[in-house]
Amino acid sequence: MKIAVLPGDGIGTEIVEQAVRVLNALDLKLEMETALVGGAAYDAHGHPLPEATLKLAKEADAVLFGAVGDWKYDTLDRPLRPEQAILGLRKNLGLFANFRPAICYEQLVGASSLKPELVAGLDILIIRELTGDIYFGQPRGRRVSPDGHFPGAEEAFDTMRYSRPEIERIARVAFEAARKRNKRVTSVDKANVLETFQLWKDVVTEIGKEYPDVALDHMYVDNAAMQLVKAPKKFDVVVTGNMFGDILSDAAAMLTGSIGMLPSASLNSSNQGLYEPSHGSAPDIAGQGVANPLATILSAAMMLRFSLNQVAAADRIEAAVQKVLAQGLRTPDIYSEGTTKVGTREMGDAVLKALG
Repeated sequence: MKIAVLPGDGIGTEIVEQAVRVLNALDLKLEMETALVGGAAYDAHGHPLPEATLKLAKEADAVLFGAVGDWKYDTLDRPLRPEQAILGLRKNLGLFANFRPAICYEQLVGASSLKPELVAGLDILIIRELTGDIYFGQPRGRRVSPDGHFPGAEEAFDTMRYSRPEIERIARVAFEAARKRNKRVTSVDKANVLETFQLWKDVVTEIGKEYPDVALDHMYVDNAAMQLVKAPKKFDVVVTGNMFGDILSDAAAMLTGSIGMLPSASLNSSNQGLYEPSHGSAPDIAGQGVANPLATILSAAMMLRFSLNQVAAADRIEAAVQKVLAQGLRTPDIYSEGTTKVGTREMGDAVLKALG
């Protein structure tokens, strides 16, 4: 089982180190190879996704990814910015389905910004289409406006677009996932004003008829955002487009207490996947040893479950994380009075010990 390890920038190197330690503690035959990506790759090779890194990712069974980005790269041309590495990996590996579970662990109910009764027992799975929508749509660019409200003025434009096959495949992923959970899918769109999402709604409705055992409802994205903070436990599986999913999954992260707790998986049709924490590179705390590694460790568990078919090992890691939380150990992002504040490596040590 070959894993491409791409730590990236900022806290990426610190949190990935702890996940690798946990993987190495398992009795599995894992071949892990590390490569540069993001700003670190740009500094060394002049590109955020060098050919050697992309080749390694393509040949691996799974990719363990940290985070990319730093303010110092913001002046680069867009194709050279660190964030283009993750977009390039998604496109080249065909990673169209993003799984972001938002689970509020019993021990972290008090860390959520919402009332305990709203988040206790929360378990949402957000499935985001990852290779279409406005992030990849063409044409895009900047120009002098030939018409519109201000002819002759500088303007920028991006194209939101989805094809029927793209919507069909992500819808089926969502319905299949719901069958293993509580058999409820909420499709989030903006069909009232966007033709793109009228097609989305129509196609999801059609696919839903193939799954008569799964309840389907539709919700406009603005209402979905409101319901996430009003009554989040009403959701089970949420399926939506690339941009809406990007925003809603980060909002859902805070229901759990910290985005530092949220893993994610991005899969292609062969279950080859890229696994990363939902948070960013956090350059403001990089090198301080205070970043929360649990989202990355849980992402490694998702990797074992979805791409490497090592379900028992994934269960062990997830149980170890819960055990550590039950012991009251907390990194600063989830710390509260009465718990014990620890650093990145100390949290990794605790998970290793809890593995038994």
